[in-house]
Amino acid sequence: MASKIFHPISFIILIFILLAPICHANRSIPSAKNSSPFDFIKSLKGCHKGNNTKEIHELKSYLEKFGYLNYSNKTHATDDDFDDTMESAIKTYQKNFHIKPSGIIDDETISKMTAPRCGVPDIVDGTNYMQPRDNRHESSSSNIHIVSHYSFFQGNPKWTKTHLTYRFVPNYPTNAIPPVVSAFQKWDAATHFSFSQVPTNQFSDLVIGFFRGNHQDGAPFDGRGGTLAHAFAPTDGRFHYDADELWSVGPAPGYFHLETVAVHEIGHLLGLGHSSVNGAIMFPSIEAGQTKNLHPDDIEGIRVLYASRSEDHRFRLIIIFVVTGSRFLRDTVLGRLRSACHVFILVVDRTMNWDIVGSILKGPVQLYRVQLEPIDF
Repeated sequence: MASKIFHPISFIILIFILLAPICHANRSIPSAKNSSPFDFIKSLKGCHKGNNTKEIHELKSYLEKFGYLNYSNKTHATDDDFDDTMESAIKTYQKNFHIKPSGIIDDETISKMTAPRCGVPDIVDGTNYMQPRDNRHESSSSNIHIVSHYSFFQGNPKWTKTHLTYRFVPNYPTNAIPPVVSAFQKWDAATHFSFSQVPTNQFSDLVIGFFRGNHQDGAPFDGRGGTLAHAFAPTDGRFHYDADELWSVGPAPGYFHLETVAVHEIGHLLGLGHSSVNGAIMFPSIEAGQTKNLHPDDIEGIRVLYASRSEDHRFRLIIIFVVTGSRFLRDTVLGRLRSACHVFILVVDRTMNWDIVGSILKGPVQLYRVQLEPIDF
């Protein structure tokens, strides 16, 4: 006859199984409400200039948080009037996220606005860092013309050294350390920077931790589903995850990938702002379960930020293709660029129109391999 006694070990195992889904990265993260802090935007569908609708004041707070709105008259900042200033802010947001700038809160705008995102603003003191500001963001090779959309913080702050140390705050979950280490390794491999971890009780250039709510850095977190993380420009060095989010070490539906978010935030630590290129790691928002890696736009941004004036003319961003069945590219395009001291070979953004590229190169086109080390001629 089977024993009716429920063994304590069985009970412990059962509890562990039940709690496992919320323990992917941080055991201190509790179960929280399912709704996102941005869900109120869904009720504003169809709103446009001239409307006076409940919760517009919350949207104004959202737009102000990310730099799109700054009323000189604070009364307008807290009312529910959809005025000219509000319409202009919505249009700017739509342009940044490649939405038709109608000024109307449509489905596509709601989808982008409600997506979880980084807490670093897209616009600072009226400067829109998601739009190209000068010709440093343009690169050309032969008949191929490419515009980059990386950005920098105001004043272009950067590090004066290339080796940075980092540490984790006390009680940082041990299983959330490897994803951050891997994220640093990716930046190490793609740039001139190197990184090393030091013990928690030692001084470091960079500090990483989980925090929730108002954690005394001037940028409070807002609970699950809103702002995922934030980091500060050089040489501040702080990188904070929102502990109220659901985090995972590996890709998992419904969870945010620790490493992907870390790669993004390290970009901020190094001096990059947000990019309007959807495939770039520095794009402001990300969906649960999504993973991303460094993009040519991110790497070129760091190269430009840290290139001295004397070096700048010696570097060119060359997008290399292979024409099937011929050596056209190597024999002609590279042959014309012998005067360059270094060439970077990178994969082009997948949004490139391949039919146009094929007609330019007179044949079927394939992408060449990624090579991040400079090539000496």
